[in-house]
Amino acid sequence: MSARLPLVVLALAQLVIALDYNIVYVALPDIGAGLGFSQHDLQWVVSAYVVTTGGFLLLGGRAADLLGRRRTFVAAALVYAGSSLVGGFAQTPGALVAVRAAQGVGGSLLFPATLSLINTIYAEGPERNRALAVWGAAGAGGLCFGSLLGGVLVEAFGWPSVFFVNVPVAVAIAWAGRVLFPADVPRTGARTGARTGARTGARRFDMTGALTGTGGITLLVFLLVHAPEAGWSSPSALVSAVLSLTLLALFALVETRARDPLVPTRLFRHRGLVAAMAVTAVYSATFSSLPYFLTLYFQTVRGYSAFATGLAFLVPALVVAAGTQAGERAVAVVGVRRMLVGGMTLGAAGAAALGLALTEHGSYPLLLPGIVLLGLGQGAAWTGMWITAAAGVAPDDQGVASGLASTSLQVGGAVGLAVLVALAGAAGPHPADGTPLAGIRAAVFAIAAGIACGVPLTLALRRTTTGP
Repeated sequence: MSARLPLVVLALAQLVIALDYNIVYVALPDIGAGLGFSQHDLQWVVSAYVVTTGGFLLLGGRAADLLGRRRTFVAAALVYAGSSLVGGFAQTPGALVAVRAAQGVGGSLLFPATLSLINTIYAEGPERNRALAVWGAAGAGGLCFGSLLGGVLVEAFGWPSVFFVNVPVAVAIAWAGRVLFPADVPRTGARTGARTGARTGARRFDMTGALTGTGGITLLVFLLVHAPEAGWSSPSALVSAVLSLTLLALFALVETRARDPLVPTRLFRHRGLVAAMAVTAVYSATFSSLPYFLTLYFQTVRGYSAFATGLAFLVPALVVAAGTQAGERAVAVVGVRRMLVGGMTLGAAGAAALGLALTEHGSYPLLLPGIVLLGLGQGAAWTGMWITAAAGVAPDDQGVASGLASTSLQVGGAVGLAVLVALAGAAGPHPADGTPLAGIRAAVFAIAAGIACGVPLTLALRRTTTGP
């Protein structure tokens, strides 16, 4: 069977993940009014998804390795479909937040399953690089069309439509994955013991590691999302911090003793994966935080409608998609390390240019030079960091390796956004107070500086990757 059809399904899965993350942003005002959310609690329509996705990614990655990639993919897509259907019928704030948490669990299963399927169906090298570029372009499309489609659906059919639209697509990719992906091969044993190196005779699931790791990371992401609003010294933040640190310490101890650990310690000796995790965290803290501040700029400073804001994100998404394709071609010519350095450099220059162009009455075309440079760099870096994360990892570990890199993406994004929101608040008035432009510009310039700091970090890939 041609490898093109499975890639179409995998790209659609990434489109759904990106779409589902972004589509609710423009629907938030209508959701708040329709279900009676308080202004403080409305953030949890987004945050519940972020917290559960970040917390369950490691578990999702290991589930793909142990339970089967195809099986995990299909189950995750069906979780998406079912939770989206329930979300469209939600009548209370609590029910919708629970639905978003369930969608986050679906995402934490679907993302590493999708990535590990790419890394096992397609051979390492040009074939896999092309597949990752297509997958990345689909994600860029989802981030854009989420805003655009959300605006169209909300204005035409109301906020429940942003949930109902996921149902047929998720069901379709579940069916297609069941038909097109290779059958799961039973895993007859763990690769190595944590201390002895001996193979075990039966597949085991590290339940203690799953509970402590998932609980610790979930509480960490919750802390990073909740504390900026509640205060870092609030009782809820302090309790979350203590519990998170305790569970993560227990997780580290359990993983060194487990016969078949959730996260095999040998993976932390894989320098390419560790370096990719660091680059991924920086990427998410910077590039991935920018849409938040651009949305504030378009809607609060320039007064764009939900539909107009979605249209404004069309060009950035198209440029990011082009960047993923350019990055894949550049890897073949200059190697992944040099391509990543180039992508980060372009991104830093683009963010700086964008910050200079953000003015109270400036036109949209003035933003385009910064948007183009930023988008090309973002797309190229996205492709490169996933190539690096998968390179040299054994097939049996591709799921958990994807989970590790994905967790770095989520935690890095939560940390970055928390820091940048605090910086924006300190640099200029809060949006509720009238003119947030100074704070938005400060955050964008900080993003440019953060991307620039990521350039020397990518140089650490010299000894961990092949290529010029």
